[in-house]
Amino acid sequence: MNRLSKALIGLTAAMAASTTAFAQDAAVNSGDTAWILTATALVLFMSLPGLALFYGGLVRAKNYLSVLMKVYVIAALASIIWVVAGYSIAFGSANGWWGGLENLFLKNLGRDAVSGTIPESVFLAFQMTFAVITPALIVGAFVERVKFLPVMIFTALWLLVVYAPVTHWVWGGGWLAEKGLIDFAGGLVVHATAGISALVYVFMLGKRKGFPNELAVPHRPAIVMIGASMLWVGWFGFNGGSQLAADGGAGMALLVTHISASVATLVWVAIEAITNKKPTLVGAATGTIAGLATVTPAAGVLGPGGALLIGLAGGLLCYAAVHLIRVKLKIDDSLDVFAVHGVGGILGILILPFLSSTALGGTGDGDFMVQLTGTAAVVAWSAIASAVILVVLKVTLGLRVTEEQEYVGLDTSLHGESAYN
Repeated sequence: MNRLSKALIGLTAAMAASTTAFAQDAAVNSGDTAWILTATALVLFMSLPGLALFYGGLVRAKNYLSVLMKVYVIAALASIIWVVAGYSIAFGSANGWWGGLENLFLKNLGRDAVSGTIPESVFLAFQMTFAVITPALIVGAFVERVKFLPVMIFTALWLLVVYAPVTHWVWGGGWLAEKGLIDFAGGLVVHATAGISALVYVFMLGKRKGFPNELAVPHRPAIVMIGASMLWVGWFGFNGGSQLAADGGAGMALLVTHISASVATLVWVAIEAITNKKPTLVGAATGTIAGLATVTPAAGVLGPGGALLIGLAGGLLCYAAVHLIRVKLKIDDSLDVFAVHGVGGILGILILPFLSSTALGGTGDGDFMVQLTGTAAVVAWSAIASAVILVVLKVTLGLRVTEEQEYVGLDTSLHGESAYN
């Protein structure tokens, strides 16, 4: 081969490589990528340390570290489960019910793989942080009385059997996505699955000793507020990032998220001021989370007017749910996971078709019957699958610590540490 031929071949190869690189550069938008990288960090920040501190401050001092430990280890465990099989089940293309196992251990993920306008690795990591926080939310239901190992086994199985399939149904092109269900950032995928499963866990586990009359108030309200503040900030990534682009949709999602949280906070403070004469910091923080949970599924279709109304509805209904479940029914959902996250997420799903009206600044999207169908399916599957997992664990390993361990506190009895020396 002469020099001219070699030169022509080299030039052709260089042009082909250049064309390929140009196509990849055109597919990946640097602004979108930078925003989703930031949003990924914000959503992980919601769990570590936001949710851990929020929950930790609500329990008694002798169980503070046990709560932090569960959230912390769940973050690590859920990340590995997501890599091994969760992502494949959630975002594979096997059928409308589950994604399949073709991408176990992310074996098909290449450095140049693209999802929309961002690298697939970035999309995968963003979705991983959702898989981290969702089972961590359930921790609030069973604090102060549960064994550590069964919680970790439940988390692993629950992610594969409940969370990943539901994610596929809604966000992975599954049967609910085909019906047109709108769940922008996780009213069903995150809050309903966690809330319903938490309620099942509570029934399987039983009440804490002394509930409700002998239990002390939250031991660190200031820590509760700090954790809630981290969640509030992180939620901008949770909802704003779910647009998967740095555009006007992300900006509006962030705005309506903040509006809803603010309204629900004020609603909770007002109710406590009227009923108890003394509004509490813990109540204000709980109202914030209620507003955030309620707006989550609708953040992509609401305008400012709809955000005001959904925050009002979330504050009122979640407060009523807490009072009903804890006070009237005396169900020991310790940190109100179902009343705040489950009720809030489901409420947001069901009312978004009405509040997304263009007259309120929204997009006008949403079909109530589709939303109702999706809610019924997700609630039923979450309850049934969680119950089966928990029955097996209860029979084999047991779910609950001994009375002595509960009395001493889980920090010392399970982890050999104390938060305060």
